[in-house]
Amino acid sequence: MTVLAEGEQQVGSPLLNISIFVVFVALTLVIVYRASSSTKTQSDYYTAGSSFTGAQNGIAISGDYLSAASFLGIAGLIATKGYDGFLYSIGFLVAWLVALLLVAELLRNTGRFTMGDVLSFRMQQSPVRAAAAVSTLVVSLFYLLAQMSGAGGLVALLLGIKSTLGQDLVIALTGIVMVVYVLVGGMRGTTWVQIIKASLLVIGAAVMTIWVLGQFSFNLSSVIGAADSADATSVLRDSGNSYASNPLDFVSLAVALVLGTAGLPHVLMRFYTVPTAQEARRSVTSAIWIIGIFYLFTLVIGYGAAALVPGGPPAILKAPGKDNAAAPLLAEALGGPFMLGIVAAVAFATILAVVAGLTITSSASFAHDLYANVIKKGDVAPGEEVRVARITAVVVGLLAVVGGILANGQNVAFLVALAFAIAASANLPTLLFSLFWRRFNTTGALSSMYGGLAICLFLIVFSPAVSGPAGPEATAMITAVDFHWFPLSNPGIVSIPLSFLLGVIGTYVGQNRERRLVTADRFPEMEVRSMTGAGSAGRPKQRSGVMADPATHPNQVAGRPGAH
Repeated sequence: MTVLAEGEQQVGSPLLNISIFVVFVALTLVIVYRASSSTKTQSDYYTAGSSFTGAQNGIAISGDYLSAASFLGIAGLIATKGYDGFLYSIGFLVAWLVALLLVAELLRNTGRFTMGDVLSFRMQQSPVRAAAAVSTLVVSLFYLLAQMSGAGGLVALLLGIKSTLGQDLVIALTGIVMVVYVLVGGMRGTTWVQIIKASLLVIGAAVMTIWVLGQFSFNLSSVIGAADSADATSVLRDSGNSYASNPLDFVSLAVALVLGTAGLPHVLMRFYTVPTAQEARRSVTSAIWIIGIFYLFTLVIGYGAAALVPGGPPAILKAPGKDNAAAPLLAEALGGPFMLGIVAAVAFATILAVVAGLTITSSASFAHDLYANVIKKGDVAPGEEVRVARITAVVVGLLAVVGGILANGQNVAFLVALAFAIAASANLPTLLFSLFWRRFNTTGALSSMYGGLAICLFLIVFSPAVSGPAGPEATAMITAVDFHWFPLSNPGIVSIPLSFLLGVIGTYVGQNRERRLVTADRFPEMEVRSMTGAGSAGRPKQRSGVMADPATHPNQVAGRPGAH
């Protein structure tokens, strides 16, 4: 865990920084409070009543996706590792093509609130919804680790916090604010915060990019050359060395990045905040443009930080937050303390908006899938499900704070890549099989989700990401003891194919059991609905707080075989 060294120069003005922070947080809280007046029903809390347009939702998706990993993590990796860091940008962007072509429209047509709605469309509800809730909670918590870690390092840098206790308190405060967002505004308030945050983030990154290029006559080659000259360690000159010793680690990382987005629960849930499948497609198209342009900005910002921050990459790595501090330090080098405060406040708002989106997704999945449909078997009093979701949000916030304290000091882009690997292992195979494979059944879904999740977590625990030798170059979370034996930092190349394989094996192993249950074959209905949108344009009526639409809850319909 990194702290300021004795005698180290203060970055910016703590009073100015905290003032700008307070203004940003206060404004977003006002927005959330105003949005809460129209958050009255279950649909309002979970999906904002599907009231956003494709363009609005596209900006909100960008706000959800362009997290601390994108702004702080990737810019820092580029500043300290050159093109090796830009590989994250490429992977995160290409991943959206998978989401657009395979998931977005089909998911919007076959679900209502959560990923569990889609998976239970033609399978036994209780076990599949329970698996979906568990997977959603685990993926969201890993993603939250990255955001909370980024918050700790960022605020420590700005406020000159020298103690680890001070950084831990910052992470706790971040958790409290994010829970307030979710409890008060629900999905509607969270979405408006994400729209505003995404706009500010892109504008801020554009200003920094133009400013950096202006210092070098708008010549990117000159920026890269200056960065190389400022790098006393010659890391930028040797781009590619990060993966030279283990090229398979690079391939594993790439697989996780490209396939992970289509399995991220908080991204998938965004497709339900628009009224039609056509608007869902527009959402993804808009998001791709915004995200793509932003990632081009990070290339200039990263190399600009290496070139213009006094001391170059070595100085960045010694700052609180390590390479996550590159973008804020560049802002100070360009425009002084005020520019630093503005950029850091935008980055902090970015973290708050993303963690709020993750928290509402986790709480919605637990309340809707696990509590209402598994524990209560659909017999939920009006308003009870939303109450449980709010309680779950508080619990998730507490867990995120604890995890963020443990992960403080890690590069946030790297931590997010682990969340991508878990999402691609646990969720993506089951989603694709459910949508495209007629034979796929409940046993296959459970094998793929639980098996992929368990394998991925197991390999992460025993990977170099968790434990490793101590020393100045140490990157593991735990350096006091080294118990890693799995050679890859990201397990995607192993866990994702195994998850697909487990789904196939489970399907064939469980086919006899599925026949004995006489479960109705609803794949043709699901196929038609997913491809055409038939039956998904209107919102189904609710009964006892849960959906009673036969197309989405087949096992609640009288006479339907195979219920639970």
